Amino acid sequence: MIKADNLNMVYGSGTRAATDVTFGIGAGEIVGFAGPNGAGKTTVLKMLTGVLKPTSGTASVAGFDIVRQPMEAKRSFAYISDNPDVLLQLTGAEYINLIADIYGVSVSDRKERADRLAARFSVTDKLGIQMREYSHGMRQKMMIIAALVHEPKVWILDEPMTGLDPAASYELKQLMKEHAAKGNSVLFSTHVLEVAEKLCDRIIIIDRGTIVYDGTVDGLLAEHEGMDLEEIFVTITSGDIDENS
Repeated sequence: MIKADNLNMVYGSGTRAATDVTFGIGAGEIVGFAGPNGAGKTTVLKMLTGVLKPTSGTASVAGFDIVRQPMEAKRSFAYISDNPDVLLQLTGAEYINLIADIYGVSVSDRKERADRLAARFSVTDKLGIQMREYSHGMRQKMMIIAALVHEPKVWILDEPMTGLDPAASYELKQLMKEHAAKGNSVLFSTHVLEVAEKLCDRIIIIDRGTIVYDGTVDGLLAEHEGMDLEEIFVTITSGDIDENS
């Protein structure tokens, strides 16, 4: 449902952010995308979602090429960026309705879905408040609700748990599992390998713009017997495990 084929990104400054990035994610899979600060995770996700045009290579979602068929591709996925500080002059409800309008979600469907998700994230009583008054975590919850309101088959999430409280993180993980169980796909970036270990079918690790591992967490542990995940991560990457990437 997600395919990256030799994706390359070279910025105008000459900085190479991604080199021949190739992977595929099938129906029913939850895949974690990990890497140190500046490894290229966000760049790759932005190429997959059409925010950035690849210097070369191709990307497709649900069979649609993100460059040649952008509208069809974008209707097929939910994207949560690493920055929840958008359109803060709107209330939570207004933002959700805006996204629902863009995707053509009926009034009845959007209400049912938004109410259900708001209840799961415990924000029902906050929907009428301007998002500029929200905490970072509250804004993140609203981005998640709005992104999922059109119920796409593919979720592409950039550090979606950053800023969430434990209860909200738990709910998001449960939603991921429920989504994949229906035969859909989830790709999410993370810097916490323990989350990937418990949640993911596979993990892809990128370092300095290049994929250095694509497989199961069990396979990764077997390749580095006697080491824990943090030690393995530092060993196979440049070792910067800061949160912003």
